[in-house]
Amino acid sequence: MANRSSARKKRRLALARGARGEWLAAFFLRLKGYSIEDRNFRCKSGEIDIVARKGDQIIFVEVKARASVQEALDSVSFQAQRRIANAANVWISRRKDYDRLSWQFDIIAIVPGRWPRHFQQAF
Repeated sequence: MANRSSARKKRRLALARGARGEWLAAFFLRLKGYSIEDRNFRCKSGEIDIVARKGDQIIFVEVKARASVQEALDSVSFQAQRRIANAANVWISRRKDYDRLSWQFDIIAIVPGRWPRHFQQAF
């Protein structure tokens, strides 16, 4: 019983850390002049943490809160990239202006005690 409650507590802490990281990443993007179009977009084919826009440029952002920048970058596997790309296709197809938008996939690494690192066109 103790193991189960300990696992649940760890999971809750990880979810809370992820939510804080996504909030910080969205705040950081706003400071850089992006508007936040969507957060935690989910569909059958995948999920996108943040969809941001600056002009006709859409960025699909994966946010990773890890102990180091390298750990954050390494944690976005090829399978995760594929799921994000599939979800991006669904998201973009629902836009009336989809034909004039350019888009890319970015990663924002959240590391304790540091300002977020934004890796543009990460995959």
